[in-house]
Amino acid sequence: MSRICIPDYEYKQRIERAAKLIREKNLDVMLVASTESDYANARYFSGFWPLFERAGVAISANGDAALLCGPESSIFAKDFGKLDKVFVLKEFRESADPAYPELTADTFADVFKAIGVSGKKIRIGLGSYVECTLPIYEGLKEAYPEAEIIKCNEIMVELRKIKSVNELACIKEGFRIIDIATDEVIRNLKPGVTELQMVGIAQKVIYEEGAEYEGLPMYVFSQESTRHAISRSTYKTIKSGDIVQLNLSAKIDGYSPATGIPVVMGKLDDERRKYIDFCLKAHEWTEKQLKAGVLASDVAKGFYKLYEENGYKDNFVYGPCHGTGMIEVEAPWMETNSDYKLEENMTFQVDTFISGPAFGCRWEKGVAITKDGCTSMTDYLKKGIIEIDV
Repeated sequence: MSRICIPDYEYKQRIERAAKLIREKNLDVMLVASTESDYANARYFSGFWPLFERAGVAISANGDAALLCGPESSIFAKDFGKLDKVFVLKEFRESADPAYPELTADTFADVFKAIGVSGKKIRIGLGSYVECTLPIYEGLKEAYPEAEIIKCNEIMVELRKIKSVNELACIKEGFRIIDIATDEVIRNLKPGVTELQMVGIAQKVIYEEGAEYEGLPMYVFSQESTRHAISRSTYKTIKSGDIVQLNLSAKIDGYSPATGIPVVMGKLDDERRKYIDFCLKAHEWTEKQLKAGVLASDVAKGFYKLYEENGYKDNFVYGPCHGTGMIEVEAPWMETNSDYKLEENMTFQVDTFISGPAFGCRWEKGVAITKDGCTSMTDYLKKGIIEIDV
């Protein structure tokens, strides 16, 4: 059976679409930069995912493109990347800041000339503003002191928000693997195991099933640690009576879905049940609101109102959805000030979190927007609250 992945021709189509938007923005060139942890924009065009160092892709208004990497990645980038033109720049070096005194590195002027960008007073768009490190920015200014450097994140949001058939296939394959990993973790959950041991079981399953990596740093939290909206698993021992939060993920050719469910070690008491029940109801409410043409801010406002009306305003952290794809959390967010409408084949994580007095809970899964609603990528949450006999 062939591996589910993004075909080479789709990378070329992405560059063509990007060039059209670059021309519409009256830019001469767009640069995207990526790190090992936030690799998406460079990988979106090149298939290359950096290790330790940074990576970038430069795309000219005429549709030519080049992959940019650090000094230690020149062969790596040529072997793994989808672009023929590869340049080595010191600006993309690793954070240990080596000098590489023997290296004659390429410059941004070399890169831009090779992709057909000429002149000094050019307009350079930064398509991944947050990932553009200071050395990268300073390298651009040194090579082009008269250039106008412009933030253009909206180009990348426009390109990545609607998923292709191949992208959806990668995301669905990730959820298939996550379901298997979730089953295996639940089978092994018992008092006395540690959070990290359960993460190890999930990691073993996702690699055996064909994932290239975790879609996010997977976590298994227990009881008071479940209050953390973002955290890491520890050597903490799971006890009878604990609520255990699972957030498991699997990366397929760069696409990073995740599922979040609470599991109870024993029978759930009424006090904690009311929080978890409400959180699941809020999750289900959100899913029912999603369809093409709906204003994102209307969903977010209704979601927040639901917390207020049910007495959980102080327990609200964020919600109700965020975009998902190459990064498990990517633009666009769905917030009370989100002024865009949902479109078919946008993908979101329906991410519902509540912080209780001594614990928290998250129900999370991926959906794809359709004309009349949304398609869930997993049926796991339909099982409701899972209580394990201990």
